[in-house]
Amino acid sequence: MTPEQIATLQTKKMTLELDLSEAQQDQLYTLNLESAKTKKAKREEIKSLKKTGERQKPSSEERYALKSKRLDAQLAHKEEMKKILSEEQMEKWEKIHLNKRKHHRKGRKSNGKKEKRK
Repeated sequence: MTPEQIATLQTKKMTLELDLSEAQQDQLYTLNLESAKTKKAKREEIKSLKKTGERQKPSSEERYALKSKRLDAQLAHKEEMKKILSEEQMEKWEKIHLNKRKHHRKGRKSNGKKEKRK
């Protein structure tokens, strides 16, 4: 899907979950579009590095920098969400977001590998 399609779907889903106004929908679409474009660019970069064989396992310092950058982006995203959503909507969004993360982690062992389902 294109970043525009992804942003549209995410915005529609959030509208259903959070009962967003038109103005909030426009602001979230812009935020979602920016995020989708960034993610697509990163995926393309990794894909091209894999094709050329230049992608190597990052060192511990590089992993730290990447994780730190990702967390900074998440904090910035959350701050933008706070500017757009009401307190009530923000609480609901955080609860939904937390449940998604918990659900995503189900089925994983403590070492990060997926468990086999029976």
